[in-house]
Amino acid sequence: MSAPDIEEVKKYLLGLQESICQSLEQEEARVRFEEDVWDYAGGGGGRTRIIRSGEVIEQGGVNFSHVHGDRLPASAAAQRPQLAGRRFQAVGVSLVIHPLNPYVPTSHANVRFFIAEKDDEPAIWWFGGGFDMTPFYPFEEDVIHWHRTARKACLPFGDMVYPKFKRWCDDYFFIKHRNETRGVGGLFFDDLNEWEFERCFDFLRSVGDHYIPGYLPILQRRKNHSYGQRQRDFQCYRRGRYVEFNLVYDRGTLFGLQSGGRTESILMSLPPVAHWRYNWQPESGSAEEALYQNYLKPKEWL
Repeated sequence: MSAPDIEEVKKYLLGLQESICQSLEQEEARVRFEEDVWDYAGGGGGRTRIIRSGEVIEQGGVNFSHVHGDRLPASAAAQRPQLAGRRFQAVGVSLVIHPLNPYVPTSHANVRFFIAEKDDEPAIWWFGGGFDMTPFYPFEEDVIHWHRTARKACLPFGDMVYPKFKRWCDDYFFIKHRNETRGVGGLFFDDLNEWEFERCFDFLRSVGDHYIPGYLPILQRRKNHSYGQRQRDFQCYRRGRYVEFNLVYDRGTLFGLQSGGRTESILMSLPPVAHWRYNWQPESGSAEEALYQNYLKPKEWL
């Protein structure tokens, strides 16, 4: 098995952050990403890029981080107790885009690499990540395009890769206390080391490289769609679900907070404005009800 090369992964991820930011900035006439470079107390650091108050993107963040420490936090060792107490390095890119127009979905992507080491024992490494989409007023053609792009990212690695990681995404981004999915899914994978390092790394690159082809055409089609206060209010209400998932269930958020990561960069995934309403229910036959009935449950889109 080929030896893991974290420097090559880091080089790719820095380039990925750059290319994604450049692609998204082209949709804005006046705002640009602001960069914030930070250090991690245990070692390493990161490069946070934030865009806000745009005509298209209300707020978004594209983060790069490379941190290391003496002991893996509980969230990272939860599935593998044998990793507890090992030294670790974690490198990744994580992004969340919250558009202004309610007809443009929120999107999220994350690609990452972990390596855990212990004296006189072989290093244990794995890749993780994926991307998912959270619409408020969805268009079926957009969801199909999103999943076709996800399948395209997976096909070079086997016919069963997309179905496996699509189901994993549906299961992972499920808000149990609401009995609904966070959105329409996409791909999710973790603990990936079943292939040699180079093939696993190739898969990570394929997922990372397919985010913009999946999301940007949807953003461009819907960014000028007319909307009113009703649609804005519903968008803010549904963003509350995003907050609930990220703070209660998301492993990346928990890892960052438990490992003493930079709070501002970890919580940049949260929307700039979100609302909660007590026991709110959509009107029968409304576009809002259609989201609940047709999109917030696992479904085979292809």
